[in-house]
Amino acid sequence: MKDKLYLLRPGFTNAGMGPFYCSDSAPVEGMLSFFPKLRELIDVHYLEFPRPRQALVKALGDQYQSLPVLILAEGLTLKDKELEPSRANGARFLADEKRIRHYLSTQYDLPQASE
Repeated sequence: MKDKLYLLRPGFTNAGMGPFYCSDSAPVEGMLSFFPKLRELIDVHYLEFPRPRQALVKALGDQYQSLPVLILAEGLTLKDKELEPSRANGARFLADEKRIRHYLSTQYDLPQASE
């Protein structure tokens, strides 16, 4: 089983305005662009803007529908022992773009951001 990354599909509208892109999904998408091998190592899914976002409801529950979110593969050992994922419905996940990028860098031996 692979990690599952969920991003908001760019070009969405909200309340008749837009098109928009998600400013939290964009930096994660940037990592996928910089390091294309990530697309082979993790499953990447693009979700539409309207809720409910059924894939996330099924995996994490109604209260966890914000994007981006990375659901960690079952049984995966974290290389960064200090990175504490959140938990819901028995799944471990990260729901902050900076933590997602940090995880991808450490877990898959990629460069770190210079923040």
